[in-house]
Amino acid sequence: MHFAAQTHVDNSFGNSFQFTENNIYGTHVLLESAKNAGIKRFVHVSTDEVYGEGEPDEGEMQEEHILEPTNPYAATKAAAEFLVKSYHRSFKLQVIITRGNNVYGPHQFPEKLIPKFINQLQRGRAVTLHGTGKNTRNFLYVEDVARAFEKILFKGTVGSIYNIGGTNEIANIDIAKTLIKLMGLEDRQESLISFVPDRPFNDLRYTIDCAKLAALGWTELMDFEEGMRATVAWYRNYQHRFGNI
Repeated sequence: MHFAAQTHVDNSFGNSFQFTENNIYGTHVLLESAKNAGIKRFVHVSTDEVYGEGEPDEGEMQEEHILEPTNPYAATKAAAEFLVKSYHRSFKLQVIITRGNNVYGPHQFPEKLIPKFINQLQRGRAVTLHGTGKNTRNFLYVEDVARAFEKILFKGTVGSIYNIGGTNEIANIDIAKTLIKLMGLEDRQESLISFVPDRPFNDLRYTIDCAKLAALGWTELMDFEEGMRATVAWYRNYQHRFGNI
């Protein structure tokens, strides 16, 4: 199960060669090693970002949707997918590809949106939102994601692609407001939200169709607000694990 990757979109705009080395060349190394070792199942973890930006009136993206990545990170993940497919076709490596929404929950490194905001708020700092903060993302709790991978590993069809997505499409600014509320800071909300320059390109939204995954018996179980409460509680107890970041 190949989860390893450089994943932080912001960093890919400024240090894209590292993303090419890790996400493309690194995947190639693993594929060649898996082929030589006779690995029986190779699950390659990609991202919904390979689809590119979804239009407001566009339906959910299915696995057959054309790939149109819009940033260096997503482009390297799309390229890695083509390598995976080639090893399936040329060498009969038993591969499955997944494309997932944003994951959140305990233990996540605080470069990601939700733990970053929690850490900023715990330090009395304002959260930092790109542009207007109105870009939306779907967020899926980490335990639901883990169960999805379990279903795919044991029940997925070799050669297939599976979207892993939730039903929580939320604007980044609403994520900030939710965290401010959960942390009891509503009286300071206006001063705790700040806006910073947007990315060179920032996809408006990603919405994916997960019917293939549902057909394997998977459903999303964690309520979003409950998951957010559990996440906030974890970082309040274990923030020290990351040092002064």
